[in-house]
Amino acid sequence: MTHPADLSATEALRRIAAGQLTADALWEACQERIAEREPVVRAFTARTAAVPAAIAGPLGGLPVGVKDVLDTGDLPTEYGSPIWTGHQPKADAFAVSRARSAGGRVIGKTVTTEFATRRAGPTTNPHGATRTPGGSSSGSAAGVAAGFFPLAFGTQTAGSILRPAAYCGVAGFKPSHGLIHRAGMKVMAESLDTIGVFGKRAADCALFAGVLTNQDLSGVAETAPRIALCSGPAEGRLTPETRTLLDDTAHRLSAAGAKVTTLVLPEAVLAVDQAHPTVMHGETLQALAWERAHHRGQMSEVLNERLDWAEKMTAATLAQGRATFAAGRAAFADLMADHDILLTASAPGEAPEGLDWTGEPVCNALWTALHGPCITLDAARGPAGMPLGIQLVAPFGWDAALLGWAQWVETVIGK
Repeated sequence: MTHPADLSATEALRRIAAGQLTADALWEACQERIAEREPVVRAFTARTAAVPAAIAGPLGGLPVGVKDVLDTGDLPTEYGSPIWTGHQPKADAFAVSRARSAGGRVIGKTVTTEFATRRAGPTTNPHGATRTPGGSSSGSAAGVAAGFFPLAFGTQTAGSILRPAAYCGVAGFKPSHGLIHRAGMKVMAESLDTIGVFGKRAADCALFAGVLTNQDLSGVAETAPRIALCSGPAEGRLTPETRTLLDDTAHRLSAAGAKVTTLVLPEAVLAVDQAHPTVMHGETLQALAWERAHHRGQMSEVLNERLDWAEKMTAATLAQGRATFAAGRAAFADLMADHDILLTASAPGEAPEGLDWTGEPVCNALWTALHGPCITLDAARGPAGMPLGIQLVAPFGWDAALLGWAQWVETVIGK
């Protein structure tokens, strides 16, 4: 029998509803798993001391991990930076408050890279402790994979949900930009930052995101989709096993009835990828103005270098980057008129060795800047036995449709 800590969120809720499991028993099972594996995984920055009171709601008492860039009124919120050591907000971020009111039980705060940008935290990959779990949502992805909690919050500016989900072998959903309100989040890039969720499968993400947005996102597609197969701007960076995974997945989906067409991105869309660093660093410079003015020495060298570069940027350059984003979004919407979803890689390959670097967002930054929903699904194992993911993308506002197709895809690939 599956250990309760390894259940998906939707399966755990099914068992709770059927009287086969209680929310308190699930909490204890997760605590036991944390005691067993946290000394190596190191997913948490802080943990809830006592079992939270049970609140009726659609999350049914499920434990939830909260990335440490989202404020919590009962746990420290340090944003991955020594500048904010011991900082205690007075209130929850909107998303955290909404999760609690829906019956979610916050089990702890999860490790983020510095301001969800650069310097890596201590978290290791649950599938191989010498490898990165990805970032910036390191602790959330690793915690779901390790069975510390079935649901978790992430945020994404470039690839901070999709890449760790792929590296850790879980599902990670980045909704359309702005779908989940960012009140109480330490925002870095106004044009890019998006709150998203992790679960073991797409249905978990649909459940959690639906609760947070007061929408029903749980529907499963009943017919085969029209799929655009696209290597994206990172084509030259993909490992052989990732290329093979994309081709094999496309073949299996086609055999199941999907219409698969190889798609080449137009220049207006590719230009968005080139503009991403300009907008991201230009806006992060503004977001960290106080930290730079008063605590520059406590910021990582690499982050300061990036922001020094952004400081030389003119206002017109940043405005042009945002205009490039807008043009690319319009072009992508036109491009997807004859397709339901786009299939691409979640990451170049398996999680890299080492903990000082969380990998590159080269497979994700473009889609983040296009503002549409994206999801990573666990799809295979690579040569080193580490997870490999696939990424599904849709235009802005197609969140419910994407999640429905994602569940269809999981069924076809056997997940």
